Amino acid sequence: MTVDVYNQKNQKVGEAELPDTIFAVKWNPDLVHQVLTAQSANHRVPFAHAKGRGEVRGGGKKPWRQKGTGRARHGSIRSPLWKGGGVTFGPNKERIFAKKINKKMKRLAIFSVLSKKIKDNELKVIDKFNTEIKKTKEWGKILKNIVDLKSSALLIPAAGGKNIHQLIANIKNVEAISPYSLNVRDLLKYKNIILEKETIKEIEKHYKTSS
Repeated sequence: MTVDVYNQKNQKVGEAELPDTIFAVKWNPDLVHQVLTAQSANHRVPFAHAKGRGEVRGGGKKPWRQKGTGRARHGSIRSPLWKGGGVTFGPNKERIFAKKINKKMKRLAIFSVLSKKIKDNELKVIDKFNTEIKKTKEWGKILKNIVDLKSSALLIPAAGGKNIHQLIANIKNVEAISPYSLNVRDLLKYKNIILEKETIKEIEKHYKTSS
């Protein structure tokens, strides 16, 4: 697959070849949803916790004798029936939300999203990011030339452009990610994908070696 390549002024400067095995994969919404759900679950941290009858204080002694008082039988004030007692089936911080997803499914879901971005004209290839630019304000101007920042953008610079991550950190609706850390959630979260030309080979090489 051949796509146009642009410079930082959004001027066409050439073409690039994208591997069909990564950028021309059939859209699979069911698989993408499954991988996205698993990824979200694996990032979930359970904070809510209600104490059960074995965790609340007190209740070591039987409130009153079993018979002869005319009142209902009770063995502990920790019972969920009592005010201040334990909670039945309440949220538990020990609950494990993690879901397993195999590498092949995860990889195919990423390819499916990248392919859809190409099809929907939401992925643009840039010849090279100028790493000599050290001001966030200048980066903001460059990115406005390339895409509409109101609709968000995800930059995928080559491995050597690590400082770009820090330089764009304060730009609203913009994020950068390493080509070795691609994931379904980030690719779907941002409407536009800006890919550095050199990154194409890095992505292809990474998924060949990890397959």
